[in-house]
Amino acid sequence: MVDIYILDLLVIGLLLLAVTLGSGWISRLPFSFALIYLVVGIILGPYGFKLIQVQPNAEFLQRLTEFVVIVSVFSCGLKMNRPLQLRAWQITARLIGFLMPISIVALAAVGHWLLGMNWGAAVLLGAILAPTDPVLASEVQLADIDDEDELRFGLTSEGGLNDALAFPFVYFGLHLFKDPNLDNWFKQWVAVDLIWAIASGIVMGIAVAKAITWIDRQLQKRRPADVLMEDFVALGTILVTYSLAEIVNGYGFIAVFVAGLVVQRNYADNLEKRESELEFVERIEKLMEVGTILLLGSLLRMQPLWQYLGNSLIVAGLLLFVIRPVGAWISTIATNPPVECDRRRLHPASRWLFGWFGIRGVGSLYYLFYAFGEGLKDSAAEQIAWITFTTIVISVVLHGISATPLMSWYERRIRGKSRRAKHATLPEQSE
Repeated sequence: MVDIYILDLLVIGLLLLAVTLGSGWISRLPFSFALIYLVVGIILGPYGFKLIQVQPNAEFLQRLTEFVVIVSVFSCGLKMNRPLQLRAWQITARLIGFLMPISIVALAAVGHWLLGMNWGAAVLLGAILAPTDPVLASEVQLADIDDEDELRFGLTSEGGLNDALAFPFVYFGLHLFKDPNLDNWFKQWVAVDLIWAIASGIVMGIAVAKAITWIDRQLQKRRPADVLMEDFVALGTILVTYSLAEIVNGYGFIAVFVAGLVVQRNYADNLEKRESELEFVERIEKLMEVGTILLLGSLLRMQPLWQYLGNSLIVAGLLLFVIRPVGAWISTIATNPPVECDRRRLHPASRWLFGWFGIRGVGSLYYLFYAFGEGLKDSAAEQIAWITFTTIVISVVLHGISATPLMSWYERRIRGKSRRAKHATLPEQSE
């Protein structure tokens, strides 16, 4: 008998070869790579060929998803190509400042009034499912460091930031779940989990990234690093920034995003290095995505899925078809894109696409497993877990099928018109 571990390696190797060599064809099809990994994970799991028989504990899954997210949010930071001005980041501020709280409050209301959860569990559910995923949304993110499209910029920056800024609400839900008396912990939550953790995360991200890029520049003047090893500076920056932020009780996710942004700006004069670091980080991200989504597919079980199917469909249906689209529409009212190619208000189609492209994925998995480690247990834990799993699966399927055709339509009909309008007005501007 061949060891199952060897068969797992064989299947994963064949999968990587298939998606890599066939990426040119797959990218044109109406489904995403994440959807392929999910289906393969289900096929290899207990209801298929039973090749993936591991049952990882919550701590392992928390650490795995944690690493995937920090790599991904750093990648998002590297893609940010706008000046640090409020107008330039207006769409990000709206998606974070309005849409995310709307999503959390609405999901908490659904959990409490429709599913009968206590307020602590309901808020926790909202905080877990509110963040969009920076890992699985590559089809709708900025294509390169020169891409200035408002829709892609907004979705990329939102995915990079809301995985960090959902943390205070996760803590709020956990505190409320353990102790419904706000007087016992609310002030500490505001001071530590809200103000200090965000501020220290931002400061640490700036300080560490600036220090590393300065050291890198000084050393490169004296003796350049080996070309094959140079890209590992990005990975080292991610790990050092995240670790130091967590040591001072800051949010490591936001620190890593800010670090990516600082690195991008500090190497603004070195296009080759910026592109090289981004490509390296994206390769790590893609590799980790394969393992995470395969594992998710293998973890799915029919009995609990069926048991919580009604609750899951209520949450997923309202989140994906009502809460996110309506919240995005409200949040983007009177938005004026700063991009020169489009001087009108944000196109209505773009506003609806902001509402649709809110894929849930690895970020939500991380927060779920983190909540397990912080005391979420019993029936509430099981209910939240299977609602989260099912919502992610539905989101991966729906967005995996729709992302390619919708973005192709957007590039052709909306963004294409904007570019043609810009070129048509160039002679007038020159006069």
